[in-house]
Amino acid sequence: MREIVIDTETTGLSYKTGDRVIEVGCVELLNHITTNNSLQFYCKVDKEISEGAQKITGITNKFLSDKKNFNDHCDEFLKFIDNDPLIIHNADFDVGFLNNELSLLGRPKLSNPVIDTVSLARHVLNTRVANLDYLCRRFKVDLSERDLHGALLDSRLLAEVYLELKGGKQFSMNLLKNNKEKNKEENTKKNNPKTTTSFITSEKDTALHKEMVKQIKQPIWKKYDY
Repeated sequence: MREIVIDTETTGLSYKTGDRVIEVGCVELLNHITTNNSLQFYCKVDKEISEGAQKITGITNKFLSDKKNFNDHCDEFLKFIDNDPLIIHNADFDVGFLNNELSLLGRPKLSNPVIDTVSLARHVLNTRVANLDYLCRRFKVDLSERDLHGALLDSRLLAEVYLELKGGKQFSMNLLKNNKEKNKEENTKKNNPKTTTSFITSEKDTALHKEMVKQIKQPIWKKYDY
């Protein structure tokens, strides 16, 4: 099963007032395990990036001035996500912006199934607070690299959170740099032969057990012919 975790950064909060996508980050999951396959790109836009967006992302119009626009990345993006389910935090926001970019190019809207991790978190955790920082702290996901919001980094963090919401981490789901050593350590443990611990009951414990069994009037094991 292939799923794609997606995040976007934008010039502001509303594509309806002309705001645009300035960064896209995607992470591939196969059977709820991350692969090395990811996609990230920046987009040059004519829209001025709001002061709030600049503070959150660190992205400026000057930084984007030599970047390609969304149209140049569109085919690669659509090929990467294919028809697979999209995992998105606050999906209406990102899907709305992505569909707006596609619409400006005369392309059809996204038709992929979408899983909104905000709704999923509220359902699974029975909580109204479901922002990404809160969920990362709740699941002890490393936030040390998140000085600024970035689409690819946030997709990686969301992938870990999503897996926790689906039932717990898989072995190779450590996505951040700081977890590379943990992966190595776990691989070493996995490849080492298992050790078996034996327990020997004392004569006193054995006698007590036999005495207890004698007191059972109709033990269930006597009902069957083994």
